[in-house]
Order: sequence, then structure tokens, then C-alpha cells
Amino acid sequence: MNWSLALPEIVLSCCAMAILVFGVVVREDSTFVCTMLGLGAFLLTAMLILAAPFGTGYGGLFVVDPFADFMKLLILAGGAMAVVMSLDYNRHERLTRFEFPVLIVLSTVGMMVMASAANLMSLYLGLELQSLCIYVLAAFARDEQRSAEAGLKYFVLGALASGLLLYGISLVYGFAGTMDFARITRALTDPVTVSPGLVVGIVFIVTGLAFKISAAPFHMWTPDVYEGAPTPVTSFMSTAPKVAAMALLLRTMVAPFGHLLAQWQQLIVLVSILSMLWGSLAAIGQSSIKRLMAYSSIGHMGYALIGLAAGTAVGIRGVLIYMVTYVFMSAGTFAVIIAMRRRGRACEQINDLSGLGRTDPAMALAMVIFMFSMAGIPPMSGFFGKLYVFLAAVQAGMWTLAVIGVLTSVIGAYYYLRIIKVMYFDTGGEAFDPRPASLSVIAAGTGLFTTLFFVLPGPVLNAAQAAAQALFG
Repeated sequence: MNWSLALPEIVLSCCAMAILVFGVVVREDSTFVCTMLGLGAFLLTAMLILAAPFGTGYGGLFVVDPFADFMKLLILAGGAMAVVMSLDYNRHERLTRFEFPVLIVLSTVGMMVMASAANLMSLYLGLELQSLCIYVLAAFARDEQRSAEAGLKYFVLGALASGLLLYGISLVYGFAGTMDFARITRALTDPVTVSPGLVVGIVFIVTGLAFKISAAPFHMWTPDVYEGAPTPVTSFMSTAPKVAAMALLLRTMVAPFGHLLAQWQQLIVLVSILSMLWGSLAAIGQSSIKRLMAYSSIGHMGYALIGLAAGTAVGIRGVLIYMVTYVFMSAGTFAVIIAMRRRGRACEQINDLSGLGRTDPAMALAMVIFMFSMAGIPPMSGFFGKLYVFLAAVQAGMWTLAVIGVLTSVIGAYYYLRIIKVMYFDTGGEAFDPRPASLSVIAAGTGLFTTLFFVLPGPVLNAAQAAAQALFG
């Protein structure tokens, strides 16, 4: 029973090892084949997830339920899109090394373990497997000073966050006497008997996980790492790891600590407000589009946390819907950013988009769709993501949080609309190099999802509802 529950993770790990051995043996010109094998591994894993039974295994360390499946499929989607976007970019930047898809696949294994963690120990193991791979990916362009600096910054600050998380776990274990989520839940059925030390432990755990989703005030690594890392790695970091860390945060707060909502709710509210404010205000003066996307991601995580702050099944459903819309519009935006290349050189400034509406109308249209969605303008999918989390806040009586969310959305709309203005109304700027088919496919696919989400939202809403109920069930 244990192995069948973890079959997707086992198969994906074996695939990663097989791709690694293949790359070492073949060596020359193996990058493209390794990348295709990585995509095949993702597809096979997705099918296994859909066929896997529900249950708890490995002595309560690992759980498979609708929530875990929902998050795992979203993680695989983010990883697959990043791998596809790396094909042309790595060739141009001379980063064609077979280790790249292997690291993304192994990182994805860690994220899937995070989504199924039912114990503080498995939580930490999945988190570290994911993090160690991303430390290397951030510094993958080792001959570039920016990339090496990004990897080092992320490693140092990530180690600090891991230390805080471990300290929180040790406090929870010390005061609750167990690391198993189910046993912690039973031990905390009466909030009156909860010791202050346990609440302090929860605070440290939230701090460590907030770092992983780059929520303020634990966001300090995000702009520099986003700017310095190779752009496909930045795209990967902005999608799959955010989903995995959010899954971990939701499961940890709702499952073992759900009875202590009154103790941790204000902490989540504070982090959410700070993230929305900082993400909206700090992005206004940015000239680099990758740094702007970094601050944008901080703001988006703040909006997603509104649903967790509500502490209800409706709120969790809102978070899940928000993460789906965010992954696709973020991946699509980075596909456009990677396509920004002139004479073989990558362009990363917002002003480089000048005149794009005339030189490449299709690419400009895709960027308009993603910017409208990120600003929360209907009928794009981003509007519905914000609608569901704001609705959860209103139903929970958290009017202040909802109002701040709406106001910061209005502020954030300024820098999204500014990009549209640069593309269509600013003069100058020569055409970009012809973009590869891989980027066109990602931009078109995510653009269609973002635009047409309102036509058939049922499957996503129903899956999110089932996943949220599983957490509370």
C-alpha cells in the first residue's frame, strides 16, 4: 500500500536518475534528449497521480488526498512549462548541460513530497530537496556574476529560513510531543490548554514557509534572485515552488493547527497586508521587467494569503483557484520575457518593449492578456482569482483585509498598464529576433487559458472545492 501511494514520486525519482545516467554516458549533444525525457517523465507522473489511490502511508508521514493531487498536478504544469522555455534560452546562453532538466525533475519530486507531507519531518525533507536543487539552478549560469550572486544569496537566506523552520518544528515537537499532523490535531483540540511555547513554534514555522513563497517581510531575496537567475529558472521559481510552499502552508495551518485559528490568524493577516502593500508600491519604480515580476509575485502571494487568513473551506478554495490562475499567467509572462531578444542578446528592460505592438502584434497581444490578468481586470482569469479570495474575506467578516486588497490591486494596475502603454504608445525599438516555436506554444496556451477561463471554470472550481474539503474533512 505504501509504495502505491508514493508511486508517482518513486517513478519521477527513478526517471531523474535514468536521465542523469543517460546524460553522463552519452555526454555530447544529450541536452535536448534529456529535456524531452524530463517532459515525458512529467507526463507519466501526471497520469500516475490521476490513477493513484487515496490514503495515508509510511507510518503517517505521507498522505494522498484530493488536495495533494490538485497541487501536484499544478506543480508538474509549472515544471513542464519551465523545461520547455529553457530549450531555446539555454542554447543561446550556452547553458546546454544535461543537468538542467535533471535538477528541475528532482526539485519537482521534493515539491510533490511537500504537497503530501503529513508530518513535520516529511515536510522538512521535501522542502530541502526542492531548495537544494533550486540553489544550484539559480547559479546555473556559473560564468555570469549575476547568476552566481543570485545562487549565493538564495542559498544563504534559504539556510537562514530553514534554520527558523527547524527551530519552529523543534518547539512544536517539544510542546506537543509529536510531529504527526493527526496527533498534533488531537493534542490541540482544546485551544485553552495550548502553551505559549507552541504558539511561538507556529510563528517560526510560518516565518520559514513565508520565505519560500516570498511573502513580505521575508521577501528580501526575491528581486535580486529573480533578476540574476537564468530566466527559465526565474519562471520555474515563480510557479512550481510557490505552489508547493503554499500547499505546505495550507496543510500545516489547517490540519494540525486549525483549532488555533485565533492564535495564528492575525499573523497571516499581517503578512498578507505587508505583501500586498510592498508588492504594489515597490514595483512602481522598477525599470527591469524581471525585478518588476519579482515584486509582482510578492503582491500575488499576499492576495493568495487572504484566503488562508479567512480560515474557512471557502477561503482555501479561493487560494487554490488563485494559484491556478497565477501559475499560468506568470508562466506566460516569462515566455514573452524570454522571447525578448535582439541580435542574439537577451533584453530585460521595460523600455525594450517600446513599439512591440507594431513590430510583433501577436507577442504584444499575449503580454496585454497577462498584464490585464495580473491587474485583475475582467474577464481574465486573474480577476476570478482575486474575486474568490476577496469573497472569502468578506464572508469571514474581514472587510479591512478585503478593502486593502482592492486598493493595492488598483495601485498595482498602474505598472501593469504602464507596460501596455510602452508597447503601444512609445515609439522606437527595433523588432525582436524571431521567437522559437516552444515559446510561442507556451505563450499561446497560457494566453488562451487566461482569456477563456471564464467560459468553462467548472472543472477548476470543482477540483478546488474537493481539495479544500479534503483539508477540512
